[in-house]
Amino acid sequence: MADFLLELLSEEIPARMQEKASADLARLFEAEIAKAGLAAQTVETYATPRRLTLIARGLPAATEAVSEETKGPKSSAPPQALEGFLRKTGLTREQLTERDGILFAVVEKPGRATTEVLAEAIPAIIRAFPWPKSMRWGAASQSTASLRWVRPLQGIVALLGEDVVPFEIDGITSGAATLGHRFHHPGMITIGSAHDYAEKLRACHVILDPAERRGIIEGGARAIAEARGLHVIPDPGLVAENAGLTEWPVPLLGDFDPAFLEVPREVIQLTMRTNQKYFACVDASGKLAPNFICTANIVATDGGAAIVAGNRKVLAARLSDAKFFWEQDLKVPLAEQAKKLDQIVFHEKLGTVADKVERVAKLARWLVEEGVVKGADPGHAEQAARLAKADLVTGMVGEFPELQGVMGGYYARAEGLPHEVADAIRDHYKPVGQSDDVPTAPVTVAVSLADKLDTMAGFFVIDEKPTGSKDPFALRRAMLAFIRMVESNKLRLKWLDLFRQAADQIYTPALAARLSDWGVLGEGLAEVRPPDFPNPDDEYGPDQQAIWSWTVEAKEVDAATFHAPADIAAFLVDRLKVQQREAGIRHDLIDAVFALGGEDDLVRLLARVTALQAFVATEDGANLLAGYKRAANILKKESVTPAQAGVHQEGGAGGAMDPGLRRDDGLGLGFAPEPAESALSAALEVAEAAASSAVAQENFEGAMAALAGLRGPIDAFFDSVTVNDVDPAKRAARLGLLARIRGAVHRVADFSKIEG
Repeated sequence: MADFLLELLSEEIPARMQEKASADLARLFEAEIAKAGLAAQTVETYATPRRLTLIARGLPAATEAVSEETKGPKSSAPPQALEGFLRKTGLTREQLTERDGILFAVVEKPGRATTEVLAEAIPAIIRAFPWPKSMRWGAASQSTASLRWVRPLQGIVALLGEDVVPFEIDGITSGAATLGHRFHHPGMITIGSAHDYAEKLRACHVILDPAERRGIIEGGARAIAEARGLHVIPDPGLVAENAGLTEWPVPLLGDFDPAFLEVPREVIQLTMRTNQKYFACVDASGKLAPNFICTANIVATDGGAAIVAGNRKVLAARLSDAKFFWEQDLKVPLAEQAKKLDQIVFHEKLGTVADKVERVAKLARWLVEEGVVKGADPGHAEQAARLAKADLVTGMVGEFPELQGVMGGYYARAEGLPHEVADAIRDHYKPVGQSDDVPTAPVTVAVSLADKLDTMAGFFVIDEKPTGSKDPFALRRAMLAFIRMVESNKLRLKWLDLFRQAADQIYTPALAARLSDWGVLGEGLAEVRPPDFPNPDDEYGPDQQAIWSWTVEAKEVDAATFHAPADIAAFLVDRLKVQQREAGIRHDLIDAVFALGGEDDLVRLLARVTALQAFVATEDGANLLAGYKRAANILKKESVTPAQAGVHQEGGAGGAMDPGLRRDDGLGLGFAPEPAESALSAALEVAEAAASSAVAQENFEGAMAALAGLRGPIDAFFDSVTVNDVDPAKRAARLGLLARIRGAVHRVADFSKIEG
């Protein structure tokens, strides 16, 4: 057994590509050598800014001999079939093996030296490497068939044990020599084997393992910050990026003019992070400190003073730009900025951002006035919605799009607008992802909900729904955010009404303008017939023809608006099931609640699901489920539907299949019920009433506790009573009891959907 070392030395590999490149190298290597029957015990990959490395441990010296068998025609097949098979395999008839009347070509392939396999595999891997972006270079780049790599490839180390694996690719010959640190050790290093590779690089100021470099950066930054009484703001992504930019990382602490702290904190942090890859610091009170930590790639003879000074100068220029944008933006009120939104197209079929703002403002006010969002001032909700997108046209957001919303909140506060309005402007995009905070302030909730509802309604109306893996307008994310907001804030709403209200505001801007010219545009699209509209069968001129075509389009949009709420509701159900499964809720329990139908209160629906999950995990739940399924199976076999039994879908009971047994001890039945029948009927009377009362109070745990009391009577009934009695009256009454069991349970969920 021997270890194989592969190093691909190049110009700087972008930090963002290194992790995936390491994974791709391991994947391609294992797949390529597997074609020859080789496998390593372990495969390790590493990346630095200048090299991509793989170490495959425990490779055999050669592949094993293999026997390849190819099935041929029957021995009695026509000569033409046999001749074709012989040509394909290159064998003679005498060399074929016959088994059970079938001819086989058996070819013994001798083992190959691992060195030979690797010499073929590595060039194939290099040429097939899936860089997100790659380039050609040098004279060979004139041909599209030339080698492509992320940056010019400079050298290849390929060692199996201590021996070079010889191959050449586009003039680059494999060997045992590489380069050390670009500044500390720019000369050649001769590698002995995979065993001394990492240590030889370390001696030449190259730390191979990215995890070790990350640890040095994180620990070093923390140490120098704490020495000044500061704390580094945690940023794992920035740590990884700095590790991808350095082979010998050296964290250094610098400072900047405290006057820049007048600029919002997020701007300073983003400027340092995005443009300079610096870490930000806070003081003991948590306030942003006028300091930064940069990561050098060398050990400077002056302790890093010159490096820090240079970085300070560059940062000062960046912060000066940010301060300029901040000061200029403050001179223009948000209401004035908002007037420019009609110059930004939101979507060609949905109009400008100004159009969207108008819709969101109306919807936000409606949410408050209708009591969907409680505790908010409707005027504040509308004002916040009208100003929420205004910062899109500011200089600061133009420079840092990531700060949209955040900057609007700062500008609103600087103007002296109510805090509720400023907070809503700042947070109305939230929650953006699963880890993002969910807004709870009423005005913010109203604006955020309205914004997301308008987006979903708009794209559903114009038939730009998510399909398969494609979701260009992030509607799945918008719906999950909607669900989280409703759930977290316990918003009691009928979602179909909500979607209908949002969809009713959508219309194509061009159509709206034309209809407005005719003076027929109302609040919606219900009435779009222009004045003096001609009969379509009559002859009419160009102007009337245009009016007719626009009216047809209006009707199409109106139809889409009509169908959109139901489509969005179906989309919500689909996303809700996904979200609940990811939260650990069993899919069958979700289906059991949804199967009841008619539930469009998200809070109540999720309460049912949660209570059901807890209940079925108990012994009473399992036993009730077993009893329910036994009853349901008999009813199914006898083709007794809820309608036939007089049992409503939501769980009401009574009717033809239950002729009086539910209210007396047999008088009028024509037979005396058995004790177990009477006991079950009495238990059902109690359970039905208690479950109905609990469901009405949305106490689903209590409803299930009431149903759990049926466990004993159901067991006793099945143990001692024959349901399908020869007496039609007894059979009908007993099937009625089973229908009542099914109906009682269906007050909470459709247990037929529950597995187990």
